[in-house]
Amino acid sequence: MDKKIRVIVADDHPVVLDGICAYLRQDRRVEVVATARDAAGLATLVSDVPCDFVFSDIGMRGVNGESNSIAFLKRLVRQVPRPHIVAVTMIAHAQMLAGLLNLGVEGVVDKRDTLPSLSEAITAISGGRRFASAHASELLAAEPAWAPARAGTLSAREWEVFRLYASGMRMAEIARQFGRSNKTIATQRRSAVRKLGLENEFELIAYLQQIGLA
Repeated sequence: MDKKIRVIVADDHPVVLDGICAYLRQDRRVEVVATARDAAGLATLVSDVPCDFVFSDIGMRGVNGESNSIAFLKRLVRQVPRPHIVAVTMIAHAQMLAGLLNLGVEGVVDKRDTLPSLSEAITAISGGRRFASAHASELLAAEPAWAPARAGTLSAREWEVFRLYASGMRMAEIARQFGRSNKTIATQRRSAVRKLGLENEFELIAYLQQIGLA
């Protein structure tokens, strides 16, 4: 029997995590060797459990309190040797998806696409090709060639300001909560929006909806 493709799956939504694992276990090539529900757990597993592929949500809280798991994935892609990495996400933002591919992530799967995209990613990447599922491919194809690719990670403070702003708090209220000036908090908000590659309020609202904050 051919050697199984060992896979680790990470997602902070239990239903999504269970669904991905259940589908991958139907693929006779694949053995799901471990699962994680946050980036810290994923970091531990990658260090301790040999695997060939990592399927990771990028919206999970980061290892050091960052807004997402991208900072960890940036470190993981620089390791030698390392598993193939497939980002699994609801974020429909072309600059961020392009940024992930530029980092060295081999595949991007939009959660709105069908589960067979997971197996298709394994096939493509095992054959030396990068992979983007249908929705991700459409977004990337529509992005102008000159647009900068971004895969931003917010610091713990930037993320907290961003989260409170998304909850409806005004800048002045957030400033009072942290004991900072309105100008400082506004600067942190602008920095967060810039790191995420968002250009306007419409894109900001869409992003907040995609990550479940609005």
